[in-house]
Amino acid sequence: MSSWFRPLPRSVTRPLSLLILAAWVGVMGVLVHRSYAQGAGNLATDLARYGSSAQWRGVYYRGEKLGFTVSQTVPLKADAGGEDEGFELQEDGQLQMSLLGAHTFTRLRTTARVNRRFELQSFEFALDPGTGPITVAGEVHDRALTISIATGGGTRTETRTLAERPMLALNLVRRLADTGLKPGARHRWTVFDPATLRNAPVTVNVGEREVVRGAAAPIPAFRVEMEFTGLKTTAWITDTGEIVREESPLGFITVRETPEQARALAVSGRMRRDLLESAAVVPTIETRTPPLPPIDDPRNVRLLRMRVEGADLSSPDLQGTGQRISGDIVEILDAETIAAGPAMDDLTPYLKPEPLIESDDPDIRAAAETAVGGAASPRARAEALTRYVNATVQKKPTVSLPSAREVLRTKIGDCNEHTALFVAMSRAVGLPSRIAVGVAYVRGAFYYHAWPEVYIDEGANRGYWLPVDPTFNQFPADATHFRLARGGLDKQAAILPLIGNVRMSIVDLEVVQGSTPVLVGGEAAAAAAAIADVRQPRPSRWCLPCFLGGGQ
Repeated sequence: MSSWFRPLPRSVTRPLSLLILAAWVGVMGVLVHRSYAQGAGNLATDLARYGSSAQWRGVYYRGEKLGFTVSQTVPLKADAGGEDEGFELQEDGQLQMSLLGAHTFTRLRTTARVNRRFELQSFEFALDPGTGPITVAGEVHDRALTISIATGGGTRTETRTLAERPMLALNLVRRLADTGLKPGARHRWTVFDPATLRNAPVTVNVGEREVVRGAAAPIPAFRVEMEFTGLKTTAWITDTGEIVREESPLGFITVRETPEQARALAVSGRMRRDLLESAAVVPTIETRTPPLPPIDDPRNVRLLRMRVEGADLSSPDLQGTGQRISGDIVEILDAETIAAGPAMDDLTPYLKPEPLIESDDPDIRAAAETAVGGAASPRARAEALTRYVNATVQKKPTVSLPSAREVLRTKIGDCNEHTALFVAMSRAVGLPSRIAVGVAYVRGAFYYHAWPEVYIDEGANRGYWLPVDPTFNQFPADATHFRLARGGLDKQAAILPLIGNVRMSIVDLEVVQGSTPVLVGGEAAAAAAAIADVRQPRPSRWCLPCFLGGGQ
């Protein structure tokens, strides 16, 4: 099989808890014009498969109704020997949000088949943000896993061999109930993590039995703390494995409800403000004499030094490419000061196509060649691509998994789509590139953001990685871009636990007045003027809190 296939993004697979996906979608924010009548009509057909034993739950964000889920376990018919073949696990859900005055309805559907030991046999997962579903399907044969990812642009498939036969996270609570819920019990199991195509550990701590309010009456249930890939949830589970209530970071909860209660949806203006505030990190500024200058324009920042608390700064991804970490101090330098060093030994991973970075697509290649035109040097070609992507993609926040091929077709998206398209086009013309995720400063706060890093080969076996930002039309990206991780959604999900927990304090700041204007949006033809550095009136810098998608 081809080697382009990378670990699946965690956000297109069934997470340990739907609350994790709810948090991811909520922080991203959306602007999808789709009416409730359209969403409800299609969803009603899917929900017809659920019987009277199905479990319905409402999903809430800080007391506001966000959506619902419904799930059930269906025994499969007996085989020739009279034994049950196993079970089919089914789950559907709908999440609704309001941001910038617009509503969106995102639908999720999961079907998984397991044997009598609840080992995974096959699964299908679909995420539809209202612009068309992205579907992930997989089949297990012994330790071989065949996975297909289908988007509007086509389907990619590969078979991988795992170290051991995968188990299913979807059935974790059922397995916990089968072992017997005992206060003080601690379990550490391995479950299949589709984000990395390998098994990953989950830690479960069983607490005391408590009385929790259910749909109609209080219900006794055990308090259970779970941690999976750094994400923590608290659930109240009955002896039979029913989740009565579940809580996760950022104020998201699910509660057992009647079908009528679960499907009653409404979004308030207060929820909209909460989502925006949750996605932002407002820094404090250290008191000094003379005082530190304000960040009126992030492009004028030449050095930013911050104290960062509530985040693990030990990852190698945080060092280099204009960033230095010393203890809890983060120093970000103007990318123009990055100097070339010895060339990397192997840049092949940053030139290969991936499921959502389709650099081998003929249309991507043709657009990339057009964008770079007569630019000769790697740096000039990288700048041409930055200007082209900025001028080509209309700035509209979306909630989807950004396929570069789809972005080129629709020419719509936010930082996720800009970055995915840039990385695919860059690789298509032989420029190694990768995705960086973190935060960027916008009007008084740091917002979660994505941008590319492109490798500039200076010859003589020397080169350097350069951060650029096609969303903001910055070449290179300004010094308020604080990188927290590199890679696709599997890596980006690792920063989700930081939301609401990170604290930043600016301890030093150097600002130089005067910079190149930012050109936002426009037709592709405007890219030439941007490259020529034609000074024009400066529009406001556009940004939306986004929790990020894309490939590595």
